[in-house]
Amino acid sequence: MVSSTVVAMPALVKSKAKLTDLAYQQLEEAIVTLAIPPGTLISEQTLSEMTGIGRTPLREAVQRLAREHLILVMPQRGLLIPEIDIGKQLRLLETRREIERLVCRSAAKRANQQQRLAFVRLGEEFTEASKTNDDVMFMRSDREFNELCLAACRNEFAESALRALNGLSRRFWYLHYKQAADLPEMASLHAGVARAIAEGQQNEAAECLDRLIDNIESFTKATVLLDQV
Repeated sequence: MVSSTVVAMPALVKSKAKLTDLAYQQLEEAIVTLAIPPGTLISEQTLSEMTGIGRTPLREAVQRLAREHLILVMPQRGLLIPEIDIGKQLRLLETRREIERLVCRSAAKRANQQQRLAFVRLGEEFTEASKTNDDVMFMRSDREFNELCLAACRNEFAESALRALNGLSRRFWYLHYKQAADLPEMASLHAGVARAIAEGQQNEAAECLDRLIDNIESFTKATVLLDQV
């Protein structure tokens, strides 16, 4: 135990940041994988008990999730997990295509050697997930891929914009993929983007990204037909 308040301050700040990140990761995964379903009204206290993390770092994680449209803060009522809307999802894809194309091209141009090796590994993981139809492997690799693209692109404005879209996209996919998506094809398309970035091929990365978004758009529209059945 640290006895000096002066000495402890930097450690406390660092610990608080880590707890906020941990709370964010746990809650984001719970929302995206529907462990906390759309339409749920929940309290900060309940989320604190779920994660085992105190109210202050948890509140900061909630604020981040609110900026990413995964939580709606309802004053004096609690926290609402928003419903999924097809129309909004299609508009999200319009926006995501343009921003993510920039991010992928920039990552292909600016990634350092360590990041390129990570993209190679992720390409292999996506290929393996495509062969085995492993949704857990795919979801974990996809999350890491998204974070790596944002780090490698070195554009804080594109990063901020895309962060607001990634969680919503992953949640929608998780809800419907067993009915409408082709996981092996989706994983294979991700592998193509990862390889192009690893090799520094900016145009190829953008073209692979367009094919990926085309696939996601078709999948999104197919869910409308499923809802009508």
